[in-house]
Amino acid sequence: MDAIKKAVQEKYGEAAREARSGAKAGCGCGSSCGPDPITSNLYDDTQAAGVPAEALLASLGCGNPTALAELKAGETVLDLGSGGGIDVLLSARRVGPTGKVYGLDMTEEMLALARENQAASGLTNVEFLTGEIERIPLPDNSVDVIISNCVINLSVDKDRVIAEAFRVLKPGGRFAVSDVVVRGDDVPPELRRSMELWVGCVAGALEESTYRSTLSSAGFEAIDIEPTRVFRAADAKQFLQDAGLSDGATLAAIDGRIMSAFVRATKPVALKACCGPTCCA
Repeated sequence: MDAIKKAVQEKYGEAAREARSGAKAGCGCGSSCGPDPITSNLYDDTQAAGVPAEALLASLGCGNPTALAELKAGETVLDLGSGGGIDVLLSARRVGPTGKVYGLDMTEEMLALARENQAASGLTNVEFLTGEIERIPLPDNSVDVIISNCVINLSVDKDRVIAEAFRVLKPGGRFAVSDVVVRGDDVPPELRRSMELWVGCVAGALEESTYRSTLSSAGFEAIDIEPTRVFRAADAKQFLQDAGLSDGATLAAIDGRIMSAFVRATKPVALKACCGPTCCA
């Protein structure tokens, strides 16, 4: 198992244990994180009241894809890296009993917690799957919408993740995820790694133009990246100071360059079959 995958599993396993104990999962980025500007206040009171407390406590996302994705009754939804299940459960209520929501996660502690949260919610149109987002255990053209809450940035093979998402989406299906994105490719590598570690605890966010090109290369169209939270260097000052990177020039170089964003794209509708010597227009 590679080091990043192991670090992700350890972090999210600990988050599941914290949620079970009744504590909010911490950002995990060091001893001085303080009030967390990344994972706090993502869900409104109505949403929070509609899911088990442990699902909310286990949330380590940096966005709320369920608030932005246009889910419809009867649709099939897949959450990549579903954690404690909060976005799965919220989505299941929106697609209703004729719809279906899958949650995919590789961390057994999170899967166990998610299944407990599902049982507590009483929702039956939910299924949690064990697996990796680079190898989605679902057939081709089987999902209407893919959501994810700041998990794709943790993958060591994002090209594979995006290709897999394209594969399992139905023609016309939507990719609608929250993720960590870097603005501009001129952020010094050591500063970028430190800021990413603060935001996501495991570095790896794509630069905005790279994200777009990765989606385009996989076959997606109608690609849009909408900032939802822009992270300020001042919020990470203590963490950066602990890393020896808190001088004024450093803070200025990374201020506002890392963001949470809502990333949208669509799988094209299948082309019509050829109807003669020259294909139909």
